[in-house]
Amino acid sequence: MLPLITILNRCHHFRGFVYQHAGFSSDHKSIEIAVRPRKGSAAICSRCHQPAPGYDQLAERRYDFIPFWGFLVFLLYAMRRVDCRRCEAVVVEEVPWGNGKHQLTNAYMLFLARWARRLSWKETAEAFRTSWDKVCDSVEHVVAFGLEHRTLGQIDAIGVDEIQYAKGHKYLTLVYQIDSVTRLLWVGKERTIESFQGFFTTMGEEITSKIVFVCSDMWEPYLKVIREKCSQALHILDRFHIVAKMNKALDEVRAGESRRMASEGQTPLLKKSRWLLLKREENLKTEQRFRLRDLLRYNLRTVRAYLLKEAFQQLWDYNSPAWAGKFLDEWCRQTMRSRIEPMKKIARSLRQHRELILNYFRAQKLLSSGVVEGLNNKAKVTYGFRTFRVLELALYHSLGKLPEPESTHDFF
Repeated sequence: MLPLITILNRCHHFRGFVYQHAGFSSDHKSIEIAVRPRKGSAAICSRCHQPAPGYDQLAERRYDFIPFWGFLVFLLYAMRRVDCRRCEAVVVEEVPWGNGKHQLTNAYMLFLARWARRLSWKETAEAFRTSWDKVCDSVEHVVAFGLEHRTLGQIDAIGVDEIQYAKGHKYLTLVYQIDSVTRLLWVGKERTIESFQGFFTTMGEEITSKIVFVCSDMWEPYLKVIREKCSQALHILDRFHIVAKMNKALDEVRAGESRRMASEGQTPLLKKSRWLLLKREENLKTEQRFRLRDLLRYNLRTVRAYLLKEAFQQLWDYNSPAWAGKFLDEWCRQTMRSRIEPMKKIARSLRQHRELILNYFRAQKLLSSGVVEGLNNKAKVTYGFRTFRVLELALYHSLGKLPEPESTHDFF
């Protein structure tokens, strides 16, 4: 027979404390383990973290521990108070398995936080018969430790983007490291100039002044802050956002022409054609390719806009910034003569940001925000949290690659 206390002494032992006895609670639904100070051991002041003479003892307290074979487990301990000469105060002692802010042990909080990466917080709470609030407290504990102890090191490239996290145009600004390390660096509320400036304040000038590449979309507040705070870096406009804006313009043309044809009683040639036009041709099914081929025979504004969009994709095949610039200029010139206003709007925007687009080629096409988009898709898994603070914790926990507190045993 292997007693439970023997197992605890092997995997959760702390100097100066003894597991006195273990047994079932009165309702036989949980296991209670009594802990006492080892004889002759001094209590530790929770302020200065130094030994101090004892003062008195408080009532017994319960700490939630990792469940065992379906039984809830609690550590029972009567906290001592010390009369600390250094702090000139009577304070509660420091215990190595927990702190005064939580009724959960540190081991249990790390255990729940690790599971909260694999399951939703609600599922984690249900699986281990605890509450959602305790899972949240556990994640907060692990994230706070990680942010305090993470090593930023050399950051060569960052990507900035926004995600919408609630109804009513509520956005978050997310900044990722996208060089040899891919991780979330910072979360900001809203997508304003003031919000993004918070990243540079948090990181400090010593780190941000060494950034070599910055990837972003064409959101003007981001562009302004990057010009001011990161002028030494090569600023690369995200090709994925450019293509997305072009698809949006094409869809606007298609929808407008489809409504006009319907009002004039013409044959609905554009009916159910949205994804035929927005998908890349290589992603179309065989029957969709035949239908697209038939549609392209008609002289429609939508067809002309589609051909302009497809022609633009050739830009990304260039390696030379000079030749890419010539292609971009020619494409914009043709588009401005197309008399298709949504596409002309895209051309004007591309002309305005010409140099930032060509920086993609100056960086030898090594960097883009494709990594950022992939991380954003992972970030969207955290949707459903109602407050910014909790959503911030979930994002750092999932994407921050933060260091974790040390544990006496790897329980999970």
